[in-house]
Amino acid sequence: MSKLQQLEPKIIWHYFDEILQIPRPSKHEEKMIAYIKNFAESAALKYHVDKVGNVIIQKPATPGMENRKTVILQSHMDMVPQKERDSTHNFKTDPIQAYIDGEWVKANKTTLGADNGIGIAAVLAVLKSNNLVHGPIEALFTVDEETGMTGAFGLEPNILHGDILLNLDSEDEGYFYIGCAGMSDTKIEFTYMEQPVPQHSAALMITTDGLKGGHSGIDINKNRGNAAKIMAMILWNLNKKYNNLSLAAIEAGTPVHNAIPRHASATIITSKENINVMATDIANMAKEIAVIYQTTDPKLHITTEPAKTPTTFIDNKIKNDLINALYACPHGVIRMDDNIPNFVATSSNLAYVKSENGKIDIFTSQRSNNEFEQNEIVNTVKNIFELVNAKVIKAGCYPGALPDVNAPIVQLTKDIYKKLFNKEPEVAAIHAGLEFGILRRNYPHLEIISFGPTILHAHSPDERIKIATVDPFWKLLTELLKVIPKN
Repeated sequence: MSKLQQLEPKIIWHYFDEILQIPRPSKHEEKMIAYIKNFAESAALKYHVDKVGNVIIQKPATPGMENRKTVILQSHMDMVPQKERDSTHNFKTDPIQAYIDGEWVKANKTTLGADNGIGIAAVLAVLKSNNLVHGPIEALFTVDEETGMTGAFGLEPNILHGDILLNLDSEDEGYFYIGCAGMSDTKIEFTYMEQPVPQHSAALMITTDGLKGGHSGIDINKNRGNAAKIMAMILWNLNKKYNNLSLAAIEAGTPVHNAIPRHASATIITSKENINVMATDIANMAKEIAVIYQTTDPKLHITTEPAKTPTTFIDNKIKNDLINALYACPHGVIRMDDNIPNFVATSSNLAYVKSENGKIDIFTSQRSNNEFEQNEIVNTVKNIFELVNAKVIKAGCYPGALPDVNAPIVQLTKDIYKKLFNKEPEVAAIHAGLEFGILRRNYPHLEIISFGPTILHAHSPDERIKIATVDPFWKLLTELLKVIPKN
């Protein structure tokens, strides 16, 4: 038996450990869908798989609870596939290698997938348990939450019949989330001519690494370094100083929109006479940049090393346009909310850059709890890149949800939490996307609340779940199901 399955409550950790064995990066949830279908069949529960892959399982009420409101328990099946640069993990085939480290469960050089694997495990535990008291339950497992929420968008109208939605995709024990930010995914494409490298040139590889990165919503206000922006800063200053600088390749982050990039690399070409001077300039800039991030990213390191001279480089016009646009592209908090203390209203994330075979792909995302302001920051990013004739694609967009503090489920959950733990929970909105913002469009009558155990550094290889918070999460969920009001 896995050491995780010895943790309490055993039923949740049992299912979480099983989920860790199933590859499930976003848009590749086929094995997870099959697992949940097999679970439903073995438990003799009715289920339905819709046209986009969402799985819905129905569990009847326990005796005497048939007249209670139907509760929808909701979690998403996919996970963000992030790993350390030296990891050989294949998210499409390999199980997650989880381990216990003191009071935390972590993964070996990869994301753990507690976001939202622990939510799935809790729902499966409710569906499997025979000793819980509850009314009618609909379990909704959605696909592709992390890269566009296509599961929530694709959910058929009228397929759900519940009255209350418990979203189990939050990451702070003792916090209840009743509102969330909307997000737009803005992609950019450059095309370039590959130019031959002159003889007697030299190449230098610049690497930025050691950053914490993190979730582009939850961690955006922590002022952590963004490897793409740092690389853009270095290249912009070099390009301004040296007329003969060429750029052969650039790469930053991984191809997802919702993670702050932790590493970047670029290969530059210049004359042999300038290469050592450039290396010295970069070393000096590295010292200055390290001072900026000495508190948030103390392990940041920016290095240079001689590289094999490439055969081609990006034509100079596109090089200049790319560097200028990346340098100008906004990243970080745009505005704090004026009504909610310490809450981010609007932000932008420069998430990914990669040049290859005459094409440069750039992923960005913009979040806001105000639709107008969200569109404004999208337009800012769009205009920056269109000014240099790049192709801009609005690849995805989903709405936020305004908090409904008067929903009866909010007060009921607060009362149960206070009774169980003798302390007041925090009720808040979150600067991240939660699927209930989309689900509410087709089900406006739903009472909604989101809660979960404590998960730190989601969307990065530092992701971890605090063991001691899983038991109170489970107790709150099961006690709440006992007291759901009558229809």
